[in-house]
Amino acid sequence: MPAAMRYASLKAALGAEVEMHIKDLEVYARDEPPPDYSIGQEVAALAAFADSLKLEQFHLLGYSGGGFVSLAFAGTYPERLLSLAVFEPARVPGKLTLREATLDRQLRRALAGKTGPEFMRIFVTQQLRQGVEAPPSSGPPPPWMGKRPAGLAAMLNAFGSYEFERSQLRNCNFPVFYGYGDQTTEMVGLQAEVLGGLLPDIRIRRFAGMHHFVPPEQIYTPEHIEGLRELWDTDKAPSPTLPTNGGGRGN
Repeated sequence: MPAAMRYASLKAALGAEVEMHIKDLEVYARDEPPPDYSIGQEVAALAAFADSLKLEQFHLLGYSGGGFVSLAFAGTYPERLLSLAVFEPARVPGKLTLREATLDRQLRRALAGKTGPEFMRIFVTQQLRQGVEAPPSSGPPPPWMGKRPAGLAAMLNAFGSYEFERSQLRNCNFPVFYGYGDQTTEMVGLQAEVLGGLLPDIRIRRFAGMHHFVPPEQIYTPEHIEGLRELWDTDKAPSPTLPTNGGGRGN
């Protein structure tokens, strides 16, 4: 869903505590992804967005595909972030471990040649642990959903071609929050292990009964929000200013 919808419940819960600036991913800026779409474009656009707000340093929050972009931004511009919070990033940038690569190939093979609603159906089911049912559809899809199959396919391709050294994340000397649900595919747990070995200060939270496609208000629970407050509660951090980066999986 669009970033404004994705983060509406979080914004309402935090109220005047933060100054939140919401940004959608560039892949959804037009009806079709640009033919030369890349993660580099997303990182550059995020930097430009912060510049337009005159933010030299800020807290960053991202979900799904936006989580991938946020991690890439963190590794590229670590000096600009006061903290980073991600929920189930679509992938960790850089060379995949053997197990990550195996799960990534499974997803790509399942999606090969699929388009439209069939692409989305398979995409959703592939992100859930065995035995977890996909959310039921409620009426006709909203207009913004029409962009998602092509946008998600473009992002998946861009993930693989994005050149990034995971060792760059060792330079992220700020606190990082990584959240994931216990009903999402094992990839999110593997990514938590990878990031745990790279990031100097990471707080990993596993949420029971939750997966990638539950409504936003079920993701940003009081427990989750309290974890974010703790992340931002540092001596050096000003009152949080949050560019939030829209997601790719289901966003």
